[in-house]
Amino acid sequence: MKKIINSLSILLGIGIMISCGGSKSLDAKKEALEKLKAQQAELTAEIKTLEEEILAFGKEETDANAKVKFVSVTPIQKSTFNHYIDVQGRVDGDQNTTISSRAMGPVTKVLVKSGAQVKKGQVLAELDGEIVARQIADLKVNLEFVTDVYNKQKSLWEKQVGTEVQYLSAKNNKESLEQKLATLYENLDMYKIKSPINGTIDEVFLKIGQNIAPGMPCFRVVNMGELKAKADVSETYASQINEGNKVRLFFPDLNNLEVSSTITFASRVISQMNRTFTIESSLPAGKDFIPNMICVFKVLDYQANNAIVIPVNTIQKTENSTYVVVASVQNGKKMAVKKEVKTGKFYQDKVEILSGLSEGDMLITSGYQDINDNELLSF
Repeated sequence: MKKIINSLSILLGIGIMISCGGSKSLDAKKEALEKLKAQQAELTAEIKTLEEEILAFGKEETDANAKVKFVSVTPIQKSTFNHYIDVQGRVDGDQNTTISSRAMGPVTKVLVKSGAQVKKGQVLAELDGEIVARQIADLKVNLEFVTDVYNKQKSLWEKQVGTEVQYLSAKNNKESLEQKLATLYENLDMYKIKSPINGTIDEVFLKIGQNIAPGMPCFRVVNMGELKAKADVSETYASQINEGNKVRLFFPDLNNLEVSSTITFASRVISQMNRTFTIESSLPAGKDFIPNMICVFKVLDYQANNAIVIPVNTIQKTENSTYVVVASVQNGKKMAVKKEVKTGKFYQDKVEILSGLSEGDMLITSGYQDINDNELLSF
């Protein structure tokens, strides 16, 4: 650049001399013109060279910037990895029962409504037992008569009056009618529908005047204080799920409530119908659990402490390897490095890494697609 400035100064001086030296000969002017043309050609060549160098430098700088990949990285830290077996179940209870009638006939009284608190043995409804009631009334009259006969025969027998056969016959008649009366009272009691447990009336299925028969559902009574979670599990997990296993119970209909519990029962018999076995878990009191509500069992079957756990979507595979991409600083430059890894168990969006990564490695968690080894990074 300095040389160009000096040449321009010389040209300027020569031009001034030509303009001022009008008395010089024509040959001198021609000689000066040739010098100027030579200087012009030299300047033009140098200007072109500089322009090409500047253009090439700008292109290299642009290409270098274009190759930089913008990524997000997360330093790897050791944590506890838990693997669960997810099984859909339901809320159930031993004291969740549907009550039916033991007799047949029309309903004359319904004594409770849905939501009512009832006790074990409490009468919930009554059927028409008029026929049995009349039989009881008739039998009572007969019983009074035979009782009087028995008392008189007993008195006479004690005084050694009459025969033993008369006394025993009167006694037998009395006892026979007493047994028949007791049976009729039991039959009359069958016309009363009673609660077998303490609990709450969840639903009433009958109405006054309705004819019902044994086996027809009349009431559903639930004891909310003794509910449990229950599920049917595929026989595939029979060796992995046992009593005492830790479990997380997830309730999507209770604002995604999740409670911790344990497996309190695991059946050792596989159902021939659906090839499953039953598991149960206790539920804490004081929650809004409802019978037959959906409950997801998350049974803990594997746990690793101080494990390296990464997002499963960062795992990439080729025909021969499984790898992730990490960021490394080499010679002051941030570069991408592919690392082959050995994976363990997967659960939801996490995977355990058995080998290939170390604590502190900078895992690329965003922008890792289509990155090559040693590619420049920015984060």
